[in-house]
Amino acid sequence: MALPLAGVKVLDLSNVLAGPFCAYQLALMGADVTKIENPEGGDLARRLGADKVAAARQMGASFVAVNAGKRSLTLNLKDPRGKAILKDLVASSDVLVENFRPGVMTRLGLDFDALRDVNPRLVYCAISGFGAQGELSSRPAYDQIIQGISGVMSVTGDAASAPLRVGYPVSDTVGGLTAAFAICAALLDARTSGQGRMLDVSMLEATLATMGWVVSNYLNAGVAPVPMGNENFTAAPSGTFRTRDGLLNIAANETRQFVSLCALIGRPDIVDDPRFSQRDTRKQNRHALNAEIEAALAHDSAANWEVKLVASGVPAGRVLSVPEVLAHPHLASREFVRELPVPAEAQPQRVTRAGFRLSAGDAAPRAPAPSLGADTVTLLTGLGYDTHAIEQLRADGVI
Repeated sequence: MALPLAGVKVLDLSNVLAGPFCAYQLALMGADVTKIENPEGGDLARRLGADKVAAARQMGASFVAVNAGKRSLTLNLKDPRGKAILKDLVASSDVLVENFRPGVMTRLGLDFDALRDVNPRLVYCAISGFGAQGELSSRPAYDQIIQGISGVMSVTGDAASAPLRVGYPVSDTVGGLTAAFAICAALLDARTSGQGRMLDVSMLEATLATMGWVVSNYLNAGVAPVPMGNENFTAAPSGTFRTRDGLLNIAANETRQFVSLCALIGRPDIVDDPRFSQRDTRKQNRHALNAEIEAALAHDSAANWEVKLVASGVPAGRVLSVPEVLAHPHLASREFVRELPVPAEAQPQRVTRAGFRLSAGDAAPRAPAPSLGADTVTLLTGLGYDTHAIEQLRADGVI
């Protein structure tokens, strides 16, 4: 069975992460994604990542992570001929994604108003740090800037360590997911109405939208969030606990789970302690409660406690490193990591599929991340350019 977005053509003009991650989600769902890159170096992410050798040949690990399954066409959008080629591509495309600073595409004459004259069905998605309008709209924005301004850093860590940056580019990623969701909704409408639309995605707003509970507590109850480290502000005992060997997350958020936990660790008396007998009093006395639980957990390892707690209906899980979780047999059984052979290279690209499975079809990349301009000739030939014209464009720096 075809994937949900099979037949959808996407032009990805974005760079680094938020935009490419968005277009990657569309590619995983079957869309035909063409990445439009500057002939002089392409996407900056090509030169980023821990593998310095790969980065030197413009195939950095950061680029591979979110560009597998796409095609690459190099195009100088400052040249009139480059603009003309983009418009030719737009005419037969469904979606365009870009993450330039607001105003850049207008100055190039390639904004939504210009391109919808070429294709009224076009869904045009612009991703930026703060959105197209507003006091902050013209500011450049990177993930860490958004994490700080959004309040994410203020609630990450504990009283001694906050504010802290989340350990991966969460605002870039959330911005990309938000954009992909908006694009799918707009595509559905465009298929019935015949009209595309402009999507103005703000990484700041996308990030705040995912902070629903802490934002709502302030908006509706006047309670400002505070950093609580590994503690869960909604319940106790719910957080990270030391064991004889390793750290263990326990989320006994319901009373029945708390009772089961206390029985399993050999401390059923805790349930009747006035400090811990009610949900609210457990939260008020969480530090004393945690000390009692950790004293009991010290008699066994995190791995063993995990098995026993889960069997008793208490949500629990060890704190793993990235290498540990990627090596877990659970992920192997679900084929989450895929190996994609790369022509003329001994080392395959290893990438992740989508965070869900389909009853029919596989939401995973079907080809490795492309080398810079790998599909330029094929795509231009499809637009009617002959060999001489393509070589002239290359000589003039248009491609």
